[in-house]
Amino acid sequence: MDQQTEVKKKVMLSGIQPSGDLHLGNYLGAVKNWAELAEQFQCYYFMADLHSITVRQNPADLRRRSISQLAQYIACGLDPEKNTLFLQSHVHEHAELGWILNCYTMFGELSRMTQFKDKSAKNAENINGGLFTYPALMAADILLYQADFVPVGQDQKQHCELTRDIAIRFNNIYGPTFTVPEPYIPKVGARVMSLSVPTSKMSKSDPQGCVFIMDPPEEIARKFKRAVTDSDTENCVRWDPEQKPGVANLMNIYSAVTGLSFEQIEHDFAGKGYGVFKPTVGDAVIETLRPIREESSRMIAEKEYLRTVYTEGAQRASSVARRTLRKVYKRVGFVEKPF
Repeated sequence: MDQQTEVKKKVMLSGIQPSGDLHLGNYLGAVKNWAELAEQFQCYYFMADLHSITVRQNPADLRRRSISQLAQYIACGLDPEKNTLFLQSHVHEHAELGWILNCYTMFGELSRMTQFKDKSAKNAENINGGLFTYPALMAADILLYQADFVPVGQDQKQHCELTRDIAIRFNNIYGPTFTVPEPYIPKVGARVMSLSVPTSKMSKSDPQGCVFIMDPPEEIARKFKRAVTDSDTENCVRWDPEQKPGVANLMNIYSAVTGLSFEQIEHDFAGKGYGVFKPTVGDAVIETLRPIREESSRMIAEKEYLRTVYTEGAQRASSVARRTLRKVYKRVGFVEKPF
């Protein structure tokens, strides 16, 4: 009965590059929501280490961050018994399907990707082919598992739309092969902005405006006390994303970690000003992240446990990915493998 129920579940898949520690935006916008989806979906989550090398990485740091990120995933609530957790590079089918989909992705489509333009501007000395074609690999990540849904932020919708276009194009040429995925966008906490530049998304590249899951409490408190609010003299906690983006960002974060509505937050802090509000938000975030940080640190020390998790996860992922790749190979005309 359990197996039959599992087969009927829709498939959810996503991954985050291990280019640095997970931050509050990753947690509230993605991982926290993932943990709540395991009962409803068959979930695959991976460390996107293949994607990370479009930017030069220190090898030792990349290995350390990949394992640390896995520990943080589990500490955030992703039970390895209910979710398939793995390292992208351990499932070779990703790279193989990525190459095939390169051949079904148009140059014009890739050149319109806003993230390529952004990353090219930031890495002008290393505008490599992988940086340009990685949306095809991202499509392979999704289509390998016949994913029905991909949890993405608003800024990632473009990649999901391209994946849909690639899947439809391939299906139209060769017949039904891939499930055409839909974006899954959570309503609350989906887009956490920088504490220092509240008009920009929270990012690892802005350490002063970014709260990392592994930051010590005193560092988190310091960052929130310095968080940008607004330039007027109103000093009022009020939901107004257009006129008060910094305050709106803090309210969004506070709502996500406490469950309070914006109306309730406005009521609770009426007349109290930013000097009270910012430290209160910081304290709420500290208490939310404390058990995650402590559990992550404990698991990182248990190397054999994490090795078992990513080994078993890769085996489960590969068994599914292999079926899709075999079908694709047959569709495009490759001779069947003799082994």
